[in-house]
Amino acid sequence: MTILHSSLGPNPRLVRMFMIEKGLEEGKDFQRVHYDIISGQNRQDADYVAKNPLGTTPTLELDDGTCLTESWPICEFIEEHHPEPNLFGETPVERAMVRKWARLFDQEVVVPMTMGFRAGAGRPMFEPRMAVVSPEAGAELSSMADAKWRMFDGFLGSRNHIALGRFTFADLLIFAFANFGFTVGWKLPEGTDNLARFVETHNRRASAAVWKDAE
Repeated sequence: MTILHSSLGPNPRLVRMFMIEKGLEEGKDFQRVHYDIISGQNRQDADYVAKNPLGTTPTLELDDGTCLTESWPICEFIEEHHPEPNLFGETPVERAMVRKWARLFDQEVVVPMTMGFRAGAGRPMFEPRMAVVSPEAGAELSSMADAKWRMFDGFLGSRNHIALGRFTFADLLIFAFANFGFTVGWKLPEGTDNLARFVETHNRRASAAVWKDAE
């Protein structure tokens, strides 16, 4: 059976949400193995590091032993094998639109937000494990990410979907990283009422339960 190596954090929960949106059921369609990233289990477990030398989560281990890493490629792989409901676009133009918004958000928000968190509130956990920027640089990166959140709020406007007028991977990515922020004490910056509505709307999705479940 396919195994999802998972943990806390935005990327593992993004993949879990994606699988739920596809109608895939844990225990029936895949098995989930949970790692305690707070203690660093994912980087200390020799069996897991053999599957993913970076020790990051998630990793999707296929029946033949192939291990796929990085949440975005994992979701695209799942989409190809389970095309309905469609979450990446049904035509080349639609897929380009979804990927455009996902890539913009990944570069403009996820990267500075993540680096800022690791250098600030997350420093005690991350500094012993990886290179982090200075606290001062972390604060600047967090401020940059907040500015881009406001930019995306403007892009979103009165809509509840960023790309195609229906729920797609791009929406899921934005939603997952907003909820990640909430779990570590972050708040949407001022001037993002549209995103607050967006998060509230998609919190009603059945797949959003992964953010409420204790692990």
